[in-house]
Amino acid sequence: MEKLVPAHLEFADDGTPWSASFGDVYHSAHGGPQQAQHVFLAGNDLPQRWQGQHRLVILETGFGLGLNFLATWRAWRDDPQRCQRLHFVSFEKHPFSATDLAIAQRAWPEFADLAAELQAHWPPLTPGVHRLHLDNHRVILTLIFGDATKQLRTIDASVDAFYLDGFSPAKNPELWTPELCKSLARLAAPGATLATWSVAGHVREALQAAEFDLEKRPGFAGKRQMLSGRFRSRRPNRHTPPVKRRAIVIGAGIAGSTSAYALAAAGWQVTVLEAADGPATGASSNLAGVLRPLPSADDNRLSRLTRAGYLATRALLGSLPDARWSACGVLHLGREPIHEAQQKRTIEALGLPDDVMQFVDRDTATEMLGWPVDTGGWWFPNGGWVQPPSVCRAALAAFPERIAIQYAAAVHCLKRAKTETSDTADTWQALAADGTVLAEAPVVVMASGAAAPGFEQFAWLPQKAARGQVTHLPATATPPLPHVVCKLGYAMPEVDGLRLIGATLQAGDTDRSLREIDHRENLARLNLSLPGFAPELDVATLGGRVGFRPMSPDRLPMVGPVPDVVAATPNTRQHALPRQPGLWCVQGFGARGIVWSALMADLLVSRIEGEPLPLEIDLVDACDPGRFLLKAARRPAEESDDTT
Repeated sequence: MEKLVPAHLEFADDGTPWSASFGDVYHSAHGGPQQAQHVFLAGNDLPQRWQGQHRLVILETGFGLGLNFLATWRAWRDDPQRCQRLHFVSFEKHPFSATDLAIAQRAWPEFADLAAELQAHWPPLTPGVHRLHLDNHRVILTLIFGDATKQLRTIDASVDAFYLDGFSPAKNPELWTPELCKSLARLAAPGATLATWSVAGHVREALQAAEFDLEKRPGFAGKRQMLSGRFRSRRPNRHTPPVKRRAIVIGAGIAGSTSAYALAAAGWQVTVLEAADGPATGASSNLAGVLRPLPSADDNRLSRLTRAGYLATRALLGSLPDARWSACGVLHLGREPIHEAQQKRTIEALGLPDDVMQFVDRDTATEMLGWPVDTGGWWFPNGGWVQPPSVCRAALAAFPERIAIQYAAAVHCLKRAKTETSDTADTWQALAADGTVLAEAPVVVMASGAAAPGFEQFAWLPQKAARGQVTHLPATATPPLPHVVCKLGYAMPEVDGLRLIGATLQAGDTDRSLREIDHRENLARLNLSLPGFAPELDVATLGGRVGFRPMSPDRLPMVGPVPDVVAATPNTRQHALPRQPGLWCVQGFGARGIVWSALMADLLVSRIEGEPLPLEIDLVDACDPGRFLLKAARRPAEESDDTT
């Protein structure tokens, strides 16, 4: 992983924001907002092109201080004929901190309300894709922190308008190369446009070679000319949005609830079918679970996915005021000194901001916990605990006009059927055991956890249920605990008078009853992590919770369109696998439902809608359920839970 180097706010003599690294200004000294309007909006024939559309996707090559984004957002908000959803994808190799953004954006009082919302959602400065849902989910900002010349190859989007706004070709030539222009062409939707203030000859040649027809237009302020262009290729659009936005979600655990929330936020009508009498009765029923990423020195797929998921869950929790959680911090202690040293090297290798993760030594960890420990370890200051049932309830209640919930509605099977207006089977029916149609819609999302392989369409799914038992201690039975502690297991601060410790993990075990032997195992792990923390307790008096976690063979989620197993062959490439139309799944979260739920719901909806994806392509492929149908040699290697 290439470490991220943040930008530092500097100003030229005339007060224009300036980059000493590139020796160039961030925008025209003659009026940044006016330049954004003249060059980038008007140069792409906006706002006219988004009027009456469902969505418009803009891609920008340099986010800088966010001026073009704010100007576009303001023009979109002020237009009564605006599209329903505005996607803005932007790259930034050297992002600013939220503090520097706030200082610089004071220069544009006309954007003050939008700037405040942007700053409130600004992510930590970590490499990769960050998704910001703004303006009541109608404006989606996808920020990619990293080198655009490399990162452009990692994203999947269908772009309607390009803002080419890096530093000048003379100062930053890498952002204007033929290779970069070809990367833009790969993402261009039919009829895509572009605009830039640069009319340099080699830039024009590179864009023309990438199938953009160009014209010179009058430039802004002191510049005589600018460029506008249109993509001339007539290749078909692979990202057309669906016409009918109705879906069935099977399961009201954390996977199903967040998926229903994300669909409703995108304007879908959703019917949630849950076999139990309420939400979160299965693996999502724990009183609390841990929220933190799982770093690795090589920043492998599990590390990147859990970091992205952790940040996405934090953002979702901020938008659900009725969700119960605590950002009390998570201290992940080394198992022994060798592991502790590996943890320290991981921190040094990743170079992530202190507000994401730090290394603390044994003495500091002892002081933080108020209890002696044998090792130091990772400190996640904004991690904590989350109550999954409260997240499920809050997510399902967020859009009452778009989410209909049927409890005690056990789905026996799924069937394709014809509608009255069609001669082909173009809708899905969810049937009860007696044949009653519980719901029907063009799209079905399977999110029933351990129950999914019981359906014919999912019998092939290589998912196993693993039994886990959490032990509930009376909070008064141990000393206070200010933070979540992980080592051989986990222990939490007080939640509703209880201290949760755990958890066991037994694959293939179907026993639903609480077991004293598992309580003893959880207590033993606690006392190894925090020596002498829990006195002798009568395990027969302890409460707890047993759940069955749906695990995939490689410990990664299974999210995406469901393959047609009969039509697929082992030699088919993953992107070409035949799929069952309208059938999707959000499965295989294992013990990471809290970390992955928000991110995977976003990925699901983005793939259904054909919108820009919230993850790099390799991570999307790593989560695709079709990966298990490919030849064994091409299957992804199992992701290790060893966080060294």
